[in-house]
Amino acid sequence: MAQIKSLFVTRLYHAKLSELGPAVDIDELSASCFSVAEDDDAGHDWCEENGFPGYTSYASLSDLPWRFPVFAQLVEALDAHVAAFAEDAAFDLEGRRLVLEDIWINILPEGGTHSGHIHPHSVVSGTTYVQIPPGAASIKFEDPRHAMMMAAPARRKDAREELRGFVYPKPETGDVLLWESWLRHEVPMNMDEDDRVSVSFNYRWE
Repeated sequence: MAQIKSLFVTRLYHAKLSELGPAVDIDELSASCFSVAEDDDAGHDWCEENGFPGYTSYASLSDLPWRFPVFAQLVEALDAHVAAFAEDAAFDLEGRRLVLEDIWINILPEGGTHSGHIHPHSVVSGTTYVQIPPGAASIKFEDPRHAMMMAAPARRKDAREELRGFVYPKPETGDVLLWESWLRHEVPMNMDEDDRVSVSFNYRWE
């Protein structure tokens, strides 16, 4: 009898932030995100200069865990989730560890989107979802083999998730997603009048 199995699997980690590490108050995290955004003139200038809709602290602030205790608690929880993901992925870290490289706030208003990209020089990337209104699509992941598929037919709409060319997870407020940093992803347009708020991060090999 023929045997069919999956090879070279791409892992996606999806969990409630509260499952591991210290408790993180999502309401306090949300308030801190908006507080930072209100005062970060350099961040708003960068967004305007680079055509980024809404606000991100990516290019302006590198010390959020130092500024706000809730971000320090968040990092402690993320450390535990990343360790669990690394174990599942069977990473051979050779006695070293994955450590936080950077962490930043994203606030996307109605109509805001973030085009497809990867996170070079990092090992694990991810996002914690702070506020996801109903009309704000979450995130879109792309099959990393697309450039090599040549004449491959498109997949049927009812194809199993692991066979699809694009996957759209549906995280909720308080969730965390983790993936390997080479995996191309994008944020679809926010179709809701309320802001979509998230905190993204990278981990490197130390």
